[in-house]
Amino acid sequence: MDQGSGAGPHRARGRLGAPSCGARAPGAPWARFSAWLECVCVVTFDLELGQALELVYPSDFQLTDKEKSSICYLSFPDSHSGCLGDTQFSFRIRRCGGLRRPWHADDRHCDTGAPVSLQREPAHYFGYVYFRQVKDGSVKRGYFQKSLVLVSRLPFVRLFQALLSLVAPEYFDKLAPCLEAVCSEIDQWPAPVPGQTLNLPVMGVVLQVHIPSRADMPESGPPKQCSHKNLLPAPVVLTSVHELDLFRCFRPVLAHVQLLWELLLLGEPLLVLAPSPAVSSEMVLALTSCLQPLKFCCDYRPYFTVHDSEFKEFTTRTQAPPSVVLGVTNPFFIKTLQHWPHVLRIGEPKMPGDLPKQVKLKKPSRLKTLDTKPGLYTAYTTYLHRDKALLRRLLKGLQKKRPSDVQTAVLRRHLLELTQSFILPLEHYMASLMPLQKSITPWKTPPQIHPFRQDDFLRSLEHSGPQLTCLLKGDWLGLYRRFFKSPHFDGWYRQRHKEMTQKLEALHLEAICEANIEIWMKDKSEVEVVDLVLKLRERLVRAQGHQLPVKEATLKRARLYIETVIGSLPKDLQVILCPP
Repeated sequence: MDQGSGAGPHRARGRLGAPSCGARAPGAPWARFSAWLECVCVVTFDLELGQALELVYPSDFQLTDKEKSSICYLSFPDSHSGCLGDTQFSFRIRRCGGLRRPWHADDRHCDTGAPVSLQREPAHYFGYVYFRQVKDGSVKRGYFQKSLVLVSRLPFVRLFQALLSLVAPEYFDKLAPCLEAVCSEIDQWPAPVPGQTLNLPVMGVVLQVHIPSRADMPESGPPKQCSHKNLLPAPVVLTSVHELDLFRCFRPVLAHVQLLWELLLLGEPLLVLAPSPAVSSEMVLALTSCLQPLKFCCDYRPYFTVHDSEFKEFTTRTQAPPSVVLGVTNPFFIKTLQHWPHVLRIGEPKMPGDLPKQVKLKKPSRLKTLDTKPGLYTAYTTYLHRDKALLRRLLKGLQKKRPSDVQTAVLRRHLLELTQSFILPLEHYMASLMPLQKSITPWKTPPQIHPFRQDDFLRSLEHSGPQLTCLLKGDWLGLYRRFFKSPHFDGWYRQRHKEMTQKLEALHLEAICEANIEIWMKDKSEVEVVDLVLKLRERLVRAQGHQLPVKEATLKRARLYIETVIGSLPKDLQVILCPP
């Protein structure tokens, strides 16, 4: 746990074999496993080596030296946390290098149907950690210190925490054979297809989970679970694969939820200093979930240390602080990041019951290096007036001893409605930029989406602004103007523009398939006919890869058209277009 020691992380001798360069094909061993996890790591503390990567499983999974180093350091609490016993937390690291395994069709299908905020991370890994530190007289250091880490590109924190709770204690007792058996069980799990409720067997327990879908209603609560009648033992039902207890996480900052929501919406740099990696990672993940259904497009690190490879990048003073939410436990960061505009310092979590003392708003100039008291240190002034009714409702819930999950539902619904009220006018304006369907003709290039003009949008707010769905008063225009400069606007606009472009291509394909192709071919040259075949084939490939929203009937007609068109060409061209 002494990360301040000079010893860096090392790869210890793994008992399950050395990495090889083979990539997994869909039918190969571990293909199902890789739909859920990239790999499982075991990190231990070695007196001579420091943090050491003892095991990577499956053994053929490739990690770069930089990734190994990050996993080693981030899998142990730093020396300021003093975590004894068992603790769980999570981290997020940047992937190094290109794609190391094929992007399977199943992956794309799962991402297509998933909410944008729950799609696989292409450029980052999540690490879900179960750390144990207990006294052990048989060890020179006097303590047993080891972490079991699940590495995944899926943000399913609740599911993987539950999985670790089952697997890690057993592994620490029985070691490698137990881990091999668990990985083999995961390799039998069905793919995480959005909208499905799955039963996932592991170590004699069945975890029942619902994989969120874009079609799910956000405010409808957890979906109905499958029947348990034929399942023995009865499954452990997880109400969510990703949602944390938002009320518990936000208890010390409930008075400032709306201010934090604005900071996150605008992509402002935010440092979260917490007493432990568990508190740090939960607070950061809770904060980044505040903008749902909007995708969080900024960088975020649930747990970050001075040993991280991006430490210099995030702490440089030669440029403005990056748009990142950084969770740390080392007070050294207060000194290093004094130039950051927003710092949230939270204390030890209190026992459930009365509302804990709320952190106070304080000016950044009051930050002290080591003995900084809990507080939200910022000079930011909110654009919207505070919703006092929310805090009163939550306080009333505490007085009536309302369950935490009910309080979380109240808080989550408030944040959801606030985000939806903000995004809805943008969605309406964006929809108005779509060309009319009657302007899409079969034999011409599809029309372009009209450009997004910020001034036109702002003028539209007078009649179709957030005031129609939200009672909050304030400077909505100022908030939108600042939002236009944030990574979240850029991410939202790119995603919507991509979806609209795909819709246009799909409508164009439908228009072609509904036209009389034989009449069109009568006066066309061979070059024009071949060009049509190539374009139809390209659209067909994209549609079949779930990249175009096209009906199956349209796909069948497109295939028939391609056959008809090729059949009308001379034999030599037919051979080129349809080689035997």
